[in-house]
Amino acid sequence: MSDPTTRARTEFRGFRAGDGPPLVAAWCRSAPADPVTADRFRSLVLLDANFDPAGLRVAVEDGRVVGAAYAVRRLVPMAGTDLEPEQGWLPFFFVDPAARGRGVGRALLTEALDWLHGHGRTRVDFAPYTPNYVLPGLDPRTYPEAAGLLESLGFRTLYEAAAMDRSLTGYAFPREVALRAAELTACGHRFGTPADDDLPELLALAAHRFTPDWARAIRECLREGAPLDRIVVVRDPSGRLAGWAMHGAYESATERFGPFGVLDEMRGTGLGKVLLHLVLERMRAMGAGSAWFLWTGERSPAGHLYRRAGFTTTRVFRVLRREAAR
Repeated sequence: MSDPTTRARTEFRGFRAGDGPPLVAAWCRSAPADPVTADRFRSLVLLDANFDPAGLRVAVEDGRVVGAAYAVRRLVPMAGTDLEPEQGWLPFFFVDPAARGRGVGRALLTEALDWLHGHGRTRVDFAPYTPNYVLPGLDPRTYPEAAGLLESLGFRTLYEAAAMDRSLTGYAFPREVALRAAELTACGHRFGTPADDDLPELLALAAHRFTPDWARAIRECLREGAPLDRIVVVRDPSGRLAGWAMHGAYESATERFGPFGVLDEMRGTGLGKVLLHLVLERMRAMGAGSAWFLWTGERSPAGHLYRRAGFTTTRVFRVLRREAAR
């Protein structure tokens, strides 16, 4: 619990009208490595179907927003009818540098956790909430104090997620990948931009063989006007859709690669490598200077594929979890 003197001079409450602009400003002061704009805050938080103002705990001193911790639980299922009644999330928290050292962060997180527990949530993850996560998890090198605070509150590391990028300056389609693409094509595989009529199958593939959030991202970016040529799909010789790769699916960030998936049984054939480079080639042709993404396992098959394609790790995030009895 926080120091009683902190509570005496700091008000902790739910989000109210008028909090947005000062909250965004305080966020940017508190986390300059991960700033947010008013537009992104509106899209990721305020317009989220699961947003509850009471779950966005705000710390105020002398009328000034000095911190916040966002707790969220499902009001609308991600897929089907599952509201994940035991699961809650903490997508972000921050404390203004001028207000640190007085227990404000601990008090905010305690309020957020108590709010989730009051709604029956006994498992809380920091921070991979879908559909609107800000970051995959905690970057302990950038935020060591936050890492210590979360650990002291019972959060433990589930796994790590690596963010990677690569420059596209001077990019050229690798000769060995072109040869493999030709071999696969000769065997009956077909690579290309999906047509409108391919989209139901693509969305079903993403949702049922990967994650519903990927299907949501594809659907929403296309609804918002993203061109179909941001996507490359491959069909196997039988005509089955076997995988896809794309860019620009999230927040209209055209240099952001993904989502990207190949059926398990087709891995090791070179399909993924060809799809990846076909999209990088298109990104370079449209003038992109780099390609980046936020989430892969460094030692996973995808991580090895990205490194062989010239990507390097830029940050490592810890996905954390806290479990408590009812």
